[in-house]
Amino acid sequence: MDTVLDQLSRTVTAAKTLEDLARPMLEMLEVATGLESTYLTTVDLEAGVQSILFARNVREMQIPEGLSVPWADTLCKRALDEDSFYTSDVPTRWGDSEAAAALNIHTYVSTPIVTESGGLYGTLCAASAISQPLQAHSQTMLELFAKMLAQQVERELLFQRLQQANSELASHASTDALTGLPNRRQLLDELRRMLARGSRDERDVIVAFIDLDGFKAVNDAYGHDVGDEFLSNVARQLGSALREGDLLARLGGDEFVVIGAGPASGDAQAAADAAEALRTRLADCTTARIELGIGPVDFAGASVGVVVVDPLSTTAEAALRQADEAMYALKRSRRAQRLTLPEP
Repeated sequence: MDTVLDQLSRTVTAAKTLEDLARPMLEMLEVATGLESTYLTTVDLEAGVQSILFARNVREMQIPEGLSVPWADTLCKRALDEDSFYTSDVPTRWGDSEAAAALNIHTYVSTPIVTESGGLYGTLCAASAISQPLQAHSQTMLELFAKMLAQQVERELLFQRLQQANSELASHASTDALTGLPNRRQLLDELRRMLARGSRDERDVIVAFIDLDGFKAVNDAYGHDVGDEFLSNVARQLGSALREGDLLARLGGDEFVVIGAGPASGDAQAAADAAEALRTRLADCTTARIELGIGPVDFAGASVGVVVVDPLSTTAEAALRQADEAMYALKRSRRAQRLTLPEP
């Protein structure tokens, strides 16, 4: 017993994962119980399935890791239902278990692994193909191991929840809540990366600034809920016009930006052609009948300013300013645009 406790102390100190803790415990459990197979299971009560997570087999009985069986057919469920810890005559006591019969289990001992919230995570078990008496301290050790495994499970579940929470916080910090598009922060980060790649690859970067002319009329006529619906629909329209590798972001209000790889640096004609092609594509995809809950809205299209910038001499902020200026120059040169709205 002292030897097992010494090994347990070393295991707990060194373990960083559930597997690090469980595998030495299964070895210690085999020594303590004298049973040929020791194993840790997980239980999915909703799906009605028990699975072998980790197992140790030292003689003929083989309980394979990854094995899944119906929970209702298991010895573990029968032991829990009857509040029974041990039996040396499984065929007589629980002969209706097909899983036990298939594995030829005669001696069986187990204890549940229960989390702090009271949920059943799984079971810690030992079994043998022959009838064997229960050795001294086996129950105490099994229960101790089960508590320690439950604590490790809790730590790993907490770590997973923290990771998920951090991921959600990061997503909220970089994503526009209405459209799900990247926001200004993520746009600038990606534009900086794109400029850095362009410097290495000797390729320009193309930036399009998009303003939805007449959007204020939607909000004024129907309110912000309809305005939000309009923005979301236009965002989807813009997304349909992207090339592979392009990024669409919402700066806020009715302003969007598209960035992407441009032509090889130094080719002025290719740069002009690329800018006009993107401007036309984005303007055309927003010149459409937008279906809203209030009815169709005929939108005459967005003002789109496009610039192709040299990544060696342009910062992300400067590129956005240039595209914004190009958009306003176009807006001033356009004739007044009008939305055809249904009657409120």
